[in-house]
Amino acid sequence: MSNLPNCPECKSTYTYEDRGLLICPECGFEWSPGEEASAQEELVVRDANGTVLADGDSVTVIKDLKVKGSSSALKIGTKVKNIRLVEGDHNIDCKIDGFGAMKLKSEFVKKNG
Repeated sequence: MSNLPNCPECKSTYTYEDRGLLICPECGFEWSPGEEASAQEELVVRDANGTVLADGDSVTVIKDLKVKGSSSALKIGTKVKNIRLVEGDHNIDCKIDGFGAMKLKSEFVKKNG
């Protein structure tokens, strides 16, 4: 069994090496062996003001947001600590006191200075 890394695009474990490139048979992505780390860093998420966000940042909600499955709303000014950036429409994973685990859109938050 080889120690090849998972595909940076689709996370497939079935990667193989061919002529110095690593190839994913599931999505067809090709990359050089040293590029895995840089592929992970390509995700750039910006807040409502255009400031780049990073994992572990603290943000503040800038608009009242309805919470699906709850009768209460997430109020403007709510502080969220230790965010985690993910791909997708709701690109922030976090835990909010009183609400629990939640996904937020970056366009509704601003980075705390």
